[in-house]
Amino acid sequence: MKQEININKEKANTGNYNVTSPIKSGNLVSKVNALTHRNLTIQTSMTSPYTTDIGITIDYKSFVDELIQINNITSLSDFYVSVYDVICKNIDSGFFAIGLYKEKSGCINLRLKDKLGNYYSTKIFLKDNDNPIITAFNSEKIIYEDDVSFLKLAYFKNNPVVILPLVSVNKCIGIMMIADNNARQNAELYTLLSNYVALVTHNLDLSEKSDKFVNTDNLTLLYNHRGFQELLSDELSRAATSKTQLSVIMMDICNITKINREMGHAKGDEVIKLVAENIRKNVRESDIAARYGGDELGIILPNTSVEQAKYVAEYLTYSLSCFYIDDVGPVKVSVGISTYPDCAVDKEKLLILAEQAMYISKAKGYKDGMSAIISSSDFNFWDDIALKSYAEVLTKRHAQLGVNFEDELIEKFNADHADISGNRIFEIATSLAGAIDAKDPYTKDHSTSVSRYSEALARAINLPEGEVERIKLGALLHDVGKIGIPETVLQKEGPLSDEEWAIMKQHPTIGAEKVLMPNSSLRDLIPIVKYHHERIDGKGYPEKLRDNEIPLAAKIVAIADTYHALTSDRPYRKGMNIEKAISILNEGAGTQWDADLVRTFIGIAPSLGV
Repeated sequence: MKQEININKEKANTGNYNVTSPIKSGNLVSKVNALTHRNLTIQTSMTSPYTTDIGITIDYKSFVDELIQINNITSLSDFYVSVYDVICKNIDSGFFAIGLYKEKSGCINLRLKDKLGNYYSTKIFLKDNDNPIITAFNSEKIIYEDDVSFLKLAYFKNNPVVILPLVSVNKCIGIMMIADNNARQNAELYTLLSNYVALVTHNLDLSEKSDKFVNTDNLTLLYNHRGFQELLSDELSRAATSKTQLSVIMMDICNITKINREMGHAKGDEVIKLVAENIRKNVRESDIAARYGGDELGIILPNTSVEQAKYVAEYLTYSLSCFYIDDVGPVKVSVGISTYPDCAVDKEKLLILAEQAMYISKAKGYKDGMSAIISSSDFNFWDDIALKSYAEVLTKRHAQLGVNFEDELIEKFNADHADISGNRIFEIATSLAGAIDAKDPYTKDHSTSVSRYSEALARAINLPEGEVERIKLGALLHDVGKIGIPETVLQKEGPLSDEEWAIMKQHPTIGAEKVLMPNSSLRDLIPIVKYHHERIDGKGYPEKLRDNEIPLAAKIVAIADTYHALTSDRPYRKGMNIEKAISILNEGAGTQWDADLVRTFIGIAPSLGV
């Protein structure tokens, strides 16, 4: 996060100089002109470790020119450092401090830098009326002190200082403090400097607020998705530099769609606002909360381990469960967590894993009224729920991310399951098939249905049990290559263009060569997966094989695949009844599909259902 240095206000009356506010360009120019026509020589003779007995000549014109050069800095902390560099170059100053009023905490957060480059931070509360910083702030007058014991920083006890209020648009926004043995002689210069710093501070603050407004969600007043993404990038960069952990919490508000549908969007907005307000009140100032999506909220927790993030999530879910909304009941959320660098170092991977954990939390439901809080380090990636949750995230984000993460899924699959057999291989294949089917909501459970139909047809023609099992498994993975096909093609509601059709026809080859070939346990399924779209008349794809060139197992899966496609609902049509689907199979027997297999399948189709 950006370094914040803040401050507040009351009234007192000390010091000899009133401060004008704010600087207008004409006033600034006239004051600079009045000062720069002369130089001032100062003799120093204090015993402070930062002072010398050398005469210092201040060149006002050079001083102001150097200040003007830093006027284009866009970061407050960088601006303050640059101001101090100018001061140190022209004046023998022991340290420089800026404090800005922090309204939420009612205090001045003071950040001090000495000439050795050391930083010190402290808070001064407004109720501490005896503190000269509060006096200067409340009175809007310059205060001189012979030492800084009021800071309770032993290292600086003997330094004389000048404390200047920072006033802009008739409002004191903070103070500036400079350790200078000759502060009174430099009073006119420091008054000019404080006005200049106040003006730039105010302008940068307004600019930052304007940027925040662009990145703010209107309903919740949290950051929006864009702001969340930008700040997460910044925080991950800081975490990498400081070698610290960072956790991301994803929350999904349960039943919002149902609430909007049954009770109206006003009630849904009420729930979302309540959750957002609860998060805002119960996270640290350094944490970043955002409305990540319609009913999803994200929280960035810098310098936070997975255990600490779980504690935060547990507290938030408990506090939300205590709210009871009329006609809705207690507020429930599903919660997922991922942690840098433990779970991932890449931003997108970190977010995908947090969302995957959130979907798993949703799938697990509630126990004793509390949601399951899931970290991406808690689950077996290849569990059925975990893999389907991963597929849901990929489906939602595919348009933004392309196929890279799906390629990674394939690589992980082959790395984790290079040598599997028996029931385990079927369990893994079922999960992977479910992940593929999740990419297309209109073909839900397509792969398992095709596997069931293919098994039935293989048994009907009395194939050996081992071959039946191979066909059953191959049918389950027949569309595995669709993991590399974009949703824009898979889910298109009308006919595919020539370019889109060329992309779609790649999926048998992708499945065979990219998924199955690297895995020794699955290579014998390649003929089924690669050739299940070949035709008896040689007009199929990918290799235009004819009749006897097509493996029997692939012919079986082709009929089962077509039958389920015909009887399933599509976005552009309802699924056909059994009679219509059978008539289409009959029409293509001998040209598109094996005629003998079609006759056998028609005989068993009524018992298969749809």
